[in-house]
Amino acid sequence: MVTIAICGCGNRGLTAYTEYQKLHPDKMKVVAGADIRPERLALLKKMYDVPEQACYSSDEEILSQPKLADAMLISTPDRLHVKEALEALDKGYDLLLEKPISPVIEECRALYQKARNTGRQVVVCHVLRYTLFYSGIKKLIEEGAVGKICTIDMTENVGYWHYCHSFVRGNWRNSELSSPMILQKCCHDLDLMQWFADGYCISVQSLGRQSFFNHANKLEGSSDRCLDCSHADTCLYSAKVQYILDTERGVRTAGNSWPVNVVADEPTEESVLAALRDGPYGRCVFSCDNDVVDHQTMNLEFENDIFATFTMSAFTDRIDRTIKITGTKGELFGTLSENAITLRRFGKAEERIDLGSLAGREGHGGGDLGLAAAFVELIENGGENRTSIEASLESHLMAFAAEESRKRDGERIRMDEFLGLSYVG
Repeated sequence: MVTIAICGCGNRGLTAYTEYQKLHPDKMKVVAGADIRPERLALLKKMYDVPEQACYSSDEEILSQPKLADAMLISTPDRLHVKEALEALDKGYDLLLEKPISPVIEECRALYQKARNTGRQVVVCHVLRYTLFYSGIKKLIEEGAVGKICTIDMTENVGYWHYCHSFVRGNWRNSELSSPMILQKCCHDLDLMQWFADGYCISVQSLGRQSFFNHANKLEGSSDRCLDCSHADTCLYSAKVQYILDTERGVRTAGNSWPVNVVADEPTEESVLAALRDGPYGRCVFSCDNDVVDHQTMNLEFENDIFATFTMSAFTDRIDRTIKITGTKGELFGTLSENAITLRRFGKAEERIDLGSLAGREGHGGGDLGLAAAFVELIENGGENRTSIEASLESHLMAFAAEESRKRDGERIRMDEFLGLSYVG
């Protein structure tokens, strides 16, 4: 059994990976945790039967203790990750580290070096590598199903309501408080691109804007808070519509599930309404302090003459990801939510590879639990670390270059010139 201490008991800390304990109590046990919010520590005790004396009120407090578990899950705000990770490695913990590693390039490099020096495992939560969908695509590529890859085209459909929840009202709304969108949200996609290309990125070009969710588009006569607004029942982006009236995601139908369980720890219509009256999730989306882009594109050049494109958009109805890869012997494409791959080998009949139902694998298409299972196996028995700090650093460097390109209005950035030294040195 692998024991876990949690540093940061937010939604990801308490429900994304440690849910694995509920399915496999013989393999994982949460034994300690830390959070600055007493209500989150109360949930930690309730959900995982963690004793009072193993609940700590800050990262400093839990990291000042002797080593409490085999591994530590770090799921605090982005800008705290590396500070905590460095201390945890010194304590002897193996790490499950929520992405992004850090929004500061020097910190990413420092953690890479510390992991090498200590010899501890650092698994970055690039969960999509652990889905049946993307690991199935990787297997087909390795088997030569499409020949030599020529192009990779990926799209992340963020979903208008998800964007409002997380990136306008939520914790990742402001790049100075958290990370730029291309790093925080899209490093998953860049990580997959690099995994499929199996080579270094040579250059990046990117355009992106925060063009809609701002004060200029505020509705006439609207309030800064949704519950006080005359448009509360009709605005597409109203907090009341999203968290109360929404027939798919509102508390009336979704119950104690994301995203309403972020608004209130134990959501009921009354507790959610109370949170919306005073809390951040009740703000008008056109009156927030958000600055992360709401749509962005990238052109990337990899080794071996592989060209790739990436598009991220808030303006979609569904949360989903699509991919198309072309090669010298065929092409493949698919949509994550369908969990099926269409393969066309040149000169042969089209093949549809159905990877099964995603029921019970809802988190990132099964990636959350897939990562948890792989992490437990790694700590117990060794083996492959599919999303090591070494592997994950590459996608972060691509994201840093993309953000620099965006700030230069789409200027092409050569990775060697941008980094000035070796990728991981």
